[in-house]
Amino acid sequence: MTCNCKTNRHPCRRGTAAGAKLKADALALPEARRECYLRRGRRALLQAMLAGNGRATAEDVYAAVNLPPDIDPRCLGPVPGQLAYDRIIRAAGFVRSTRPECHTRWIQAWALADRAAAERWLRDNPELPDPADDQRDHSQPVLVPIHTANEPTPPVAASGAG
Repeated sequence: MTCNCKTNRHPCRRGTAAGAKLKADALALPEARRECYLRRGRRALLQAMLAGNGRATAEDVYAAVNLPPDIDPRCLGPVPGQLAYDRIIRAAGFVRSTRPECHTRWIQAWALADRAAAERWLRDNPELPDPADDQRDHSQPVLVPIHTANEPTPPVAASGAG
């Protein structure tokens, strides 16, 4: 399947390494802003695995992490990524979601790969306190700066290029 775009700046023209970097950058945005909730999600995922049969899904995370109403639950998407990268957990196929809002779509199942590493991670990463209301970022991240017609565009030298 090929893209019909006509620009070389589109990710499809940059190859898979550039696409992977774009994905990593996009996932880093919620990671930086929601560290408290991601830590809780990672702890919940590992605790569910350790307490159960060694397997867990995002549903275990959503059930355990209580998010404020102004935070989109999709911010928990990066939860398993770092644990998988560190080889504490591994992908273990797919299961159907039982959450009504997911409409029985397929979701990734995760399995415990290293019990000792999971216990160590939990010990080394205690739960973080709730962020204070004045410290919480309530806005969505801006991926592309927007300039209005009345706002001057910064000169090239000022933007760091050149």
